[in-house]
Amino acid sequence: MKITLRHVEVFRSIMQTGSVTGAARLLLTSQPTVSRELARLEQVSGLRLFEREGGRLRPTAQALMLLEEVERCYVGLERIDRYAQSIRNFEHGRLELTCLPLFSQTFLPRACRGFHQAHPGVSVSIVAQESPLLEESLVTQQYDLGLTEVEQIPRGTSGELLFSADLVCVLAPGHPLLAKPVLALEDFHRIDFINLASLDIYRQTLDAHFRQAQVDRRTVIETGNAASVCAMVRQGLGVAVINPLTALAEAGRDLLIRPLSLSVPYRVMLIRPEHRPPSASVDAFCQVLREEARLMADGVEKARRGMAEA
Repeated sequence: MKITLRHVEVFRSIMQTGSVTGAARLLLTSQPTVSRELARLEQVSGLRLFEREGGRLRPTAQALMLLEEVERCYVGLERIDRYAQSIRNFEHGRLELTCLPLFSQTFLPRACRGFHQAHPGVSVSIVAQESPLLEESLVTQQYDLGLTEVEQIPRGTSGELLFSADLVCVLAPGHPLLAKPVLALEDFHRIDFINLASLDIYRQTLDAHFRQAQVDRRTVIETGNAASVCAMVRQGLGVAVINPLTALAEAGRDLLIRPLSLSVPYRVMLIRPEHRPPSASVDAFCQVLREEARLMADGVEKARRGMAEA
């Protein structure tokens, strides 16, 4: 036989109360049970732990030496208990998220601030990557969460529409199209245009609409992301149609926004791999993302009304 946690618990209770009766009361058990466990502990350890004096137990020198080690063990157990409680309260942990670079610059900063204020002990790791590597990493369950702009849900994951708002036009100050509060596709005929890369899904959607409307834009530059598009527009190289998140982030820095008469929704999808272990901190972060998405949608709508009034 080996010393068990129950033996240690009985021994510590007797040392605290000074009697079998007190230990039994403390442990919510019977006196015979305590006496039996104490006898087993002395047998297993080969130590004489108590002297019996008039119904009370007087600890021996061996008992006092053993108590020092027992108390150190209990400190460790209490530390484990506190750590378990801190995990329940999100005071420790790590959340791993992957997204398009756009979202790490526009969508996530305020969401991370809100989450950190509520759960400062949970660290958040953000890996920004482009499609299709983004979707592939979610399929292989490498991350707790993902943010994509592709409506098709990767296999092995579940998806939720987090945000939706129409694409908008961005222009440099002084551009003639600013005279119109809302721009139709025909307004872009023979206009210098900054385009996203040809593989971008929203570029492809816009190209289809312009072809159908028989509008011939003059594409002067193609570039890989919306932030780069805005930099080109800011230099007066042309106008562009981009997602509303980047447009709002860039607006006011020598860049103006106009809505389109044609609705082309830009969507942000929240992706959760189905085979990652469930985590309360992931659920909490999702809730923060939903709230941030609501606030951003309100901001887009407010800006849209302001543009229409202008």
